[in-house]
Amino acid sequence: MNVSTSSLPSNGRIAFIGGGNMGRSLIGGLISQGIAPQRIVVADPLEAVRAGLAADFSIATVATPAEAVRDAALVLLAVKPQSMREVCQALAPEFPADAVAVSIAAGITVAQLDTWLGGERAVVRAMPNTPALLGAGATGLFANARVDMAQRLLADTVLGAVGIGVWVEDEAQMDIVTALSGSGPAYVFLLAEAMQAAAMQLGLPEAAARALATQTCLGAGRMLAESGEDAGTLRSRVTSPGGTTQAALESFVADDFNAIVLRALQAAAQRGAQLSAQAGD
Repeated sequence: MNVSTSSLPSNGRIAFIGGGNMGRSLIGGLISQGIAPQRIVVADPLEAVRAGLAADFSIATVATPAEAVRDAALVLLAVKPQSMREVCQALAPEFPADAVAVSIAAGITVAQLDTWLGGERAVVRAMPNTPALLGAGATGLFANARVDMAQRLLADTVLGAVGIGVWVEDEAQMDIVTALSGSGPAYVFLLAEAMQAAAMQLGLPEAAARALATQTCLGAGRMLAESGEDAGTLRSRVTSPGGTTQAALESFVADDFNAIVLRALQAAAQRGAQLSAQAGD
């Protein structure tokens, strides 16, 4: 995503419904990109959350979602999937006709959001991940047919403040996005945990094992992002025939590593579909 203040309409605010960690990260990213604090408003029921956001970012905060959406060009729905129906239905009478709704709730479809918001709404479904808290997020996005190009650019501006984004044209793929990048950081953390634990079991002190596992994951991620090479090429370059890396990789293959990863992503994608079904129409 290329973040640009020119993507914002000349009037209309960006309204956040929910001021938790992801909302806070997006707000901080937008302001760091030059978006005026006066263009942002947050609704959150907790007074302490509102006070903290107002103090840190000099933005307007309100207690109820209906107050936030007035004159909004984009409404970012940052509430739990289980609460989304209730929040949207309460917003529907006040929702501006020309605003785009952007949801970051796992599993909730654009059709469900459109229905709950009263119908005939421009809706974007987005799935960011937790590295967005550091400005290094990866977000998948899907738009319904009512979202125009200006609204896509606006969604790009907001989500692009905390990382990169990829649009998909088939909403069914959003459950795969959730399984891959939405849940993916946990897989990397699990690998780092396992590497550290194995190194300690083999005799390395805990501090050394943790530092080396952490930096290895960081360095490998940067090489993937910055080298311009794909993962297979990079893997081949560090795998000398008959060497230590090859021995380790052959052990992974023997344990059917690719099948393990496939089953994990399938489980996550299926759970995303279940969340949608549980939310109802």
